[in-house]
Amino acid sequence: MTVFTLAQREREAQLLPRLAELTERHRARGAAYDNILNAIGHARGRRYDTIADLPWLPVRLFKTQELKSIPDDAVFKVLTSSGTTGDVSRIYLDKDAAAAQTRMLGQTLQTVLGPKRLPMLIVDSTAIIKNRRSFSARGAGVLGMVTFGRDHVWVLDEHDRPDVEAVRGFLARHGDRPFLIFGFTFMVWLYLYELARDHRLDLSNGVLVHSGGWKKLVDRRVDNAEFRRAFRADTGLTRVHNFYGMVEQIGVVYLEGPDGNSLYCPDFADVVIRDPVTWEPLPPGRAGLVEVVSTLPESYPGHVLLTEDLGVVHGVDDGAWPGKRFSILGRLPRAEARGCSDTFQAAA
Repeated sequence: MTVFTLAQREREAQLLPRLAELTERHRARGAAYDNILNAIGHARGRRYDTIADLPWLPVRLFKTQELKSIPDDAVFKVLTSSGTTGDVSRIYLDKDAAAAQTRMLGQTLQTVLGPKRLPMLIVDSTAIIKNRRSFSARGAGVLGMVTFGRDHVWVLDEHDRPDVEAVRGFLARHGDRPFLIFGFTFMVWLYLYELARDHRLDLSNGVLVHSGGWKKLVDRRVDNAEFRRAFRADTGLTRVHNFYGMVEQIGVVYLEGPDGNSLYCPDFADVVIRDPVTWEPLPPGRAGLVEVVSTLPESYPGHVLLTEDLGVVHGVDDGAWPGKRFSILGRLPRAEARGCSDTFQAAA
């Protein structure tokens, strides 16, 4: 099964009516969202001709406003982002929404993992998922991925130190066939790549899924190309898939394709790149602010969000998978520094 099937014209045709429907549904069920749309001139029942015409919310708004489309007694889980200033986004899920985000994440990742759960190395420690009602973005990401693996082994011990013997034991049991590796990018580099390189561990049958934390690798002169090259040369690992996602649109991941140099949208999502001055949508090749859209958010109005990330679409329907092929270039200058792995403080 794959969720990377829709060419851009077909994607727009399928997503637009559903996104417009969600806009009306969320405003009917949330006074705050309705007030926002009224204030920016989007009347009820307005017609939208393209995805770029839909009203977006700045992702930062979830830090200051309670935005949900479900009653208080239906809230099953509250997810929080990992802001560094004390302000965090709060995302409200009911049971159906929580189940849907897990299901769609699974369908997305099956594209590169296959239908069966693989033995799993997690480049983190169990402390990150101790509180099962309220998670950080990093904890939510880890917990969401744990369900797609089996025979889990944590690379870090209870003191957040690399456990080489645990990794060796995992590879002795599972290293001769495909296995899953998951972690946030900076932690994967520091706590798995360097461990595997220094101890000459063979990761050649691994499938690495990773995300976030690139800015901490700048000083080490590690970009995506060097990350992939070093893993291939020093550990034998060649199946590497970066992804882009956020707690404000939980369950949606924009996955690096097998070509290794672009992110792609699953069939239930899309991206728009906007000029940060005029807010107009930009064509391929021009960098701007990334807007993410998805039909998945039903318990809160997170279906059309303007992020604080800069990105560029490289091409449309011209890559390994159909749809837009894009890259994330970094944070908007002066935007709050936030990140899943970047909140990690290693043990002294």
